[in-house]
Amino acid sequence: MRTEQLEYIAAVTRLGSLRRAADELRLSQPALSETVRNLERELGVDLLERKRSGATMSAEGRELLPHIVGVLEAVDRLRTAAGEQHRVSRMVRVGTVNAATVPLVVPVVREFRATHPVTQVEVVAAQQADIHRSLAEGGFDLGLVNHLDGDDLPAGLHSTELLRGRPVVCVRPDSPLAALPAVSASDLLAQPLIAMRTGYVMHRYVHRYLGGRTPSFSYSTDGAEMGKLMVAEGLGATVLPDFSVVGDPLERLGTITYRPLAGDTTEVRLMLQRRRTDAVPQAAEDLHGTFARRARELNGGRDGVRPAGK
Repeated sequence: MRTEQLEYIAAVTRLGSLRRAADELRLSQPALSETVRNLERELGVDLLERKRSGATMSAEGRELLPHIVGVLEAVDRLRTAAGEQHRVSRMVRVGTVNAATVPLVVPVVREFRATHPVTQVEVVAAQQADIHRSLAEGGFDLGLVNHLDGDDLPAGLHSTELLRGRPVVCVRPDSPLAALPAVSASDLLAQPLIAMRTGYVMHRYVHRYLGGRTPSFSYSTDGAEMGKLMVAEGLGATVLPDFSVVGDPLERLGTITYRPLAGDTTEVRLMLQRRRTDAVPQAAEDLHGTFARRARELNGGRDGVRPAGK
């Protein structure tokens, strides 16, 4: 067994296909495929499920992936101890639904970078279903997703609640809605609405809050960050969790603000999720802890971070 074989299978898992991994590794696809098959024969396990649409990690491969990553991290530590100058850096992949990207993720990545200078952090915006699937398949190490009251948590993932807030209307300070103490469904229907696309929790929430009614005019966007930029440019209002707006650079600059929704007590929970496994890569474990510390700061120092259901 060679270290590069483990690097190759980790790349296939991270990128989701042999072709993309071959492109990144600058190998021919047949050469990469043969290397992976040699490793499978040596281990006696089919690490990949090969289909016409591409190769994905098999159930056996997903179980072995944390051990493969652990070996690669151990090799990195050995290279560091030996004084090697060109060691291979590790990567932690985080899938996020965008709702807390700026107030939460940016400070976390900055703090993590200070203590892990050679570990790359890749933040990927995706819908909740895609994040859950990638966590299960080993493509993401951590996932940030929103849940509404009553939503079931996926049984195969370990979930930790980071933040809890209320849906709010995000508007420009000069919007007519900003002059109201609270925004009703009728108020919202009378203004251009910047809605999240189908598949996002806030799309489902707004549809429920409006009782299935449609506003006078609406846009559709793929994530909170673009929604806030569109609000700042005066295109309309959007509905987001309050923790996505409070502390955002646009809110600090005074170009966006927010108002509560009238007659609504719904809570939104931002959850940090990962696969249920005994072997968690150390870098992912450290990043998990950094998210928890930042969440406590956003909670005003209260220890509001807790495993879901506790």
